[in-house]
Amino acid sequence: MSMTAIKSETETITVLAPPPSAVVAMRPKLQPRADKYIKAARETAARVIPPLIVFTLLMVFWELVCRQAGSALPPPSKVYSDTKELIFDPFFDRGGLDKGLFWHLSASLQRVALGYSLAAIVGIALGVLVGQSVWAMRGLDPIFQVLRTIPPLAWLPLALAAFRDGQPSAIFVIFITSIWPIIINTAVGIRNIPQDYRNVAAVVQLNPLEFFTKVMLPSAAPYIFTGLRIGIGLSWLAIIAAEMLIGGVGIGFFIWDAWNSSHISEIILALFYVGIIGFVLDRMIAGLGRIVTHGTSAG
Repeated sequence: MSMTAIKSETETITVLAPPPSAVVAMRPKLQPRADKYIKAARETAARVIPPLIVFTLLMVFWELVCRQAGSALPPPSKVYSDTKELIFDPFFDRGGLDKGLFWHLSASLQRVALGYSLAAIVGIALGVLVGQSVWAMRGLDPIFQVLRTIPPLAWLPLALAAFRDGQPSAIFVIFITSIWPIIINTAVGIRNIPQDYRNVAAVVQLNPLEFFTKVMLPSAAPYIFTGLRIGIGLSWLAIIAAEMLIGGVGIGFFIWDAWNSSHISEIILALFYVGIIGFVLDRMIAGLGRIVTHGTSAG
């Protein structure tokens, strides 16, 4: 402990000064937990409230327009009253095709999961081949560009002729519809790998498997997940259309059956569920892409 003398005309005052090591550094003031919660609530409200306002205005407009005499579409109030059982009891199963919406949506999602998974595996493999090999690109890319322009339902008669069953035919339609954006985006990502990465891989003498896992996939991942997001949307579109023709349990058949029975309210409810599930599927692939690419893929 050092001593400092302060002299004045009348007296000398000795002040004990703390050593430099005893000085305590001031810590920055931490943000109160309540402020963090308030900030998170404001961010959530900024995302949720505008869509809710727009949705409410649309519902009011729809109600006012469709309540008029002679309207071909039911207003939201009638849609709710006509479909209360389907809304509050989606799990009923009376046998045959008389099932709740949960079973129809579940059957459609199972077909999409299988067809889309196959398309992702084959599409990424072909995309890597086309992107890495000039000869493969020259030979396969024109064929891919021609096939991808064929509408999904145009494949269904050919699939039914080949498989002679509706289930594999629907899965094939999903596969052939969703594979093209995956192939194209993967190939673009592979071709856009910086040459410096390839040079470093050659210097350190990476084998083909190491080059694929440590250089190719990380570099092309943002492009791959862009293709996967487009593919999942096309898969969901394709299964709805295919199920309208092949029949059986599925949300597409449910919509077509409701049309044949003139149950317009059930069609509107089913379309609402289709839109919500399509949005969720897209968000799931986008979230997985952000995790895999550490935030570099499109959100």
